[in-house]
Amino acid sequence: MAQGAALDRGVSAHEGDKRRQILDGARTVFLSAGYDGASMGEIARAAGVSKGTLYVYFDSKEALFEALILEEKASLAETLFTFDPNDTDIPAVLTRLGMSFLAEMSQPRHISMHRMVIGVCEKFPQFGQVYYDAGPARGVARLAAYLDVQVKAGRLRIADTTLAAQHFLHLCLAGLLTRMLFAAAGKADEARMQFQTAEAVRVFLAGYGPER
Repeated sequence: MAQGAALDRGVSAHEGDKRRQILDGARTVFLSAGYDGASMGEIARAAGVSKGTLYVYFDSKEALFEALILEEKASLAETLFTFDPNDTDIPAVLTRLGMSFLAEMSQPRHISMHRMVIGVCEKFPQFGQVYYDAGPARGVARLAAYLDVQVKAGRLRIADTTLAAQHFLHLCLAGLLTRMLFAAAGKADEARMQFQTAEAVRVFLAGYGPER
């Protein structure tokens, strides 16, 4: 029994590694060629696997792309939107989030993925839904849960914490994401991100802080 369980774990780990290898190859190809320009053959070569192996894990380019964007956004939400509900230093919590959020959003890889998903949404609307649910919606829900705790403790005045979470993230991104999506500006530097985050925190607390 123990030997069989160990064997099963070994097989599962191998399958996980192979899947990771394929997704890494797919990311490289999709980001360089775009969705329409990518082919399963190119992805197989980039991943270092046969097309037969590729199709064992993903039966179509659509399924592979959906898995990739799901992983990309879900991992980002897990990394950035982690809060200690007992941390009552709200300005510090929001500042840390704002800085890490802006740093990640301004990465060229993220901008490229963002453009690509927008580009294929008309033909494959499910991609946009997956991208939104795994990333923005999950991040907003996690921030809203933290804000709920602070509202109950009387530290904030918020009628709709989901809307407030969206407000904060949009305040952080104000102007920056649009410029980067249209290649109208380079990656935001540290000083700009600090200023943008500080202003987002200031405006957020001015609107949602406790009555004085």
